[in-house]
Amino acid sequence: MDTEVSGQEENSQELDLEEITRKLFFLDKWRGIFNYHRLGTTSTTPQNHEGHHVSADKTEAGAGLSQPEGQRHLPPNILCSIPKPSIISSKLGGLPISLEMATKMQQSLFGNTAHIFSCDWKKAYFKFHEPFSDLAFALEVGKGGARSIQMAVQVFIIKHLFTRNGKDYNIHSLHEISKQEQGHVLAQTLADILWAAGVAQKATICLVTEDASVASTPKYSWDGFTEQLKVFEFLEKEAMAKFIYDHLQCFRGEGSHGVILFLYSLLFSRTFERLQKDLDITTTHLLQPSAGGFLCRQALLNLILTGKASPNVFNGCQEGSSQEVLHGVTARSEVGYLQWGKDACEGDRLSQVGSMLKTPKLPIWLCNINGNYSVLFGINRQLLSDWKMERLFDLYFYSSHPLQKKPAHLIIDTHSHHWEKDQHDDRPGPKRWYSPVEMIIRTKWRVATINWNGTAPFP
Repeated sequence: MDTEVSGQEENSQELDLEEITRKLFFLDKWRGIFNYHRLGTTSTTPQNHEGHHVSADKTEAGAGLSQPEGQRHLPPNILCSIPKPSIISSKLGGLPISLEMATKMQQSLFGNTAHIFSCDWKKAYFKFHEPFSDLAFALEVGKGGARSIQMAVQVFIIKHLFTRNGKDYNIHSLHEISKQEQGHVLAQTLADILWAAGVAQKATICLVTEDASVASTPKYSWDGFTEQLKVFEFLEKEAMAKFIYDHLQCFRGEGSHGVILFLYSLLFSRTFERLQKDLDITTTHLLQPSAGGFLCRQALLNLILTGKASPNVFNGCQEGSSQEVLHGVTARSEVGYLQWGKDACEGDRLSQVGSMLKTPKLPIWLCNINGNYSVLFGINRQLLSDWKMERLFDLYFYSSHPLQKKPAHLIIDTHSHHWEKDQHDDRPGPKRWYSPVEMIIRTKWRVATINWNGTAPFP
């Protein structure tokens, strides 16, 4: 179950807040529509209603609320202090986004049309660490809500490297990756995720072009780049992967809005009709406001991991407290998901990760530790298909923390039983401290002991 939203009452309060937000901005939007052309675009500093200058920091405050239309003649990228997005020629083809499409997209993401993406989302893109380094396989990940999407994509990057060309997989092969190969891997990874969302029939790529095709209305919040989208549909995955590679700068260039473009592509590939069938009463949209930005709900992470936007992490469907049907994961996934929180309630059956995610086909997991996302992976493809392999084995952990220079090498022992002894130690005095990384591993292997192999345990 979505661990960041508890209960129907909280959902109701959130919807009330969003309804109030819409009404507060309604008059400003209408005023902006009438004044838009008269105001011009000569000023480069936003002003408040009294004509005083407002700092860029203040204009970006709040949970991604759209600016009053009278101010929106300023490109939002200036307010965010990031380069303009990578723009392709309008002659390339594709279908210009319509007002109906843009509105549905905002409603699917935010639950309303009063919000736009906050600055941290606009800054997010897919950038690898240096080629031929210990982290050549890994994405550099910043702060903010887009981080969880980047780390979910990271899981599939490892999966692609894990299975490429039938080669033997070892940790050293992850270091020996050139910049060109990084590009190919990213293109193929994004294509794999989008193709799965489109049920292996059709997928969609969204790119920014020169011309806007959507004007601002009271029912749509203008953001300065969504209005310039063009939608490209593909019936073959390899053709889509080549198209992504040919326009890779639109996803991995600074200022490209690469994560948002991938998210838009994901929604169009899934289609709004399928998305609504995936969701249930606990989740009506994919992002939630938090601390001036937005966080991903579990349904969005599951859409990336499994190709279906199931709002919960348990197996199959279960009955909620009011006899409503709640949607979980219905098939064993290729890659997995683990979660652990210090305040989590073990008795809450709906929040427990089921075997479909906990035991994927490949030993690669997206980890949610106290709301922070990381990746845990093994190098033995047979780890989860042969129980004898699970006695003593290696795992690697990538947190994406800027200070981490290489993946942490962990040795997992599931038969030493030291963990059980420590748990039943009733002697007085302070109990041994365990790293959250160890605790999340034990959600999969309950009695495992973890050897950090000379690395200081991650706090």
